[in-house]
Amino acid sequence: MPRIVMKFGGTSMAGMERIRSVAERVKREAEAGHEVLVVVSAMAGETDRLIQLCREAAALHDAREYDVVVASGEQVTAGLLAMTLQNLGVNARSFMGWQLVQASGAHGNARIEAVEHRLLDEALQRGTVAVIPGFQGVSGDNRIATLGRGGSDTSAVALAAGVKADRCDIYTDIDGVYTTDPRIVPRARKLHQVTFEEMLELAGVGSKVLQVRSVGLAMREGMPLRVLSAFEDRPGTEIVTTLRSDMERNAIAGIAADRNEARVTLTRIADRPGTVAAVIGPLSKAGITIDMIVHAATPNRGASDLTFTLPRPSLAQAMAVIGEHRAAIGYSEMMTDQAVAKVSIVGVGIRSNPDLAARMFDTLADRNINLLAVSASEIKVSALIAEEELELAVRVLHTAFGLDAVPEPADEAAR
Repeated sequence: MPRIVMKFGGTSMAGMERIRSVAERVKREAEAGHEVLVVVSAMAGETDRLIQLCREAAALHDAREYDVVVASGEQVTAGLLAMTLQNLGVNARSFMGWQLVQASGAHGNARIEAVEHRLLDEALQRGTVAVIPGFQGVSGDNRIATLGRGGSDTSAVALAAGVKADRCDIYTDIDGVYTTDPRIVPRARKLHQVTFEEMLELAGVGSKVLQVRSVGLAMREGMPLRVLSAFEDRPGTEIVTTLRSDMERNAIAGIAADRNEARVTLTRIADRPGTVAAVIGPLSKAGITIDMIVHAATPNRGASDLTFTLPRPSLAQAMAVIGEHRAAIGYSEMMTDQAVAKVSIVGVGIRSNPDLAARMFDTLADRNINLLAVSASEIKVSALIAEEELELAVRVLHTAFGLDAVPEPADEAAR
């Protein structure tokens, strides 16, 4: 029997009416002859509420106890969905993340090491729908460990790989992956297919459809993914290894926007080998992700400035870590800026057409948008800009690369 994993996000689980709708969808798949494993997120807004409670309990709280609290949201929805399925006549039961997922690393941002799939195999083979809370596992010291924001996507992919599922379907509040955020560009187009490489870059530079770690894991495991609407029965977006046909495909798959950025500059650090490592090493050990890095010599002989970007919520922690290592780094001043954002072009066509980057920079220059930093890979070019200019940058780039959807005749008549 085909084995599938269905993952439902927080908006899909926001209240009993939506949970009943999810249960009906799951029931249809089970009745169609599939072995079904369901991974659920907490109700929309619940994790934020639990995080705030942790902050009120103690500003510098124990990360292990934090995980105990924030993991409870997914456990609630797993139990409620299992009850609802049972009420519809479906043989279903919930499991807990600690029964199935072994995790390691920092609490609050743990990584999946292994999946204990024996219990799931037995349940699925008996025709039981397994309902599992995402976002969590158990650490080596037998404590609940959470996987970071958006970690339920990673849970779903890991469990799908563990039980050797035929595919993993991610249900969200949108019906697929778009060329950019439709709230910024109403003429954004839905992509019927995206490569794993493109989705990995889109997720990494601001697209909120899938968590970047889940895409990387699916790519390594060769796990077919689909992004579908939890509220409408319509085709979604397939995440594939190679496109079936790229004859009509634009060289650029999409424009990503990320407001979750902060910039740190350390002035007059020593211009010698190992200086950058002295900064980035402690940040990495603290679990802080660094993105763009600009290391430039200054007019002062033997000195340089180091600028890097990181997720905005990590800024306070990063400042503390850098302060602790000031003597080893030897910087003069630490400057920060949270009024920045990142805009990126993503597409497999970039690797064979360097002119695309030039077009990006020319387009931004034509609108007097200043570039604060730039980074690039084979299929991505990103620019750090002032946050107030982000939406303008997305719109002009979307048009410049021919991504705007052609309006329907009825739309033109209405205009």
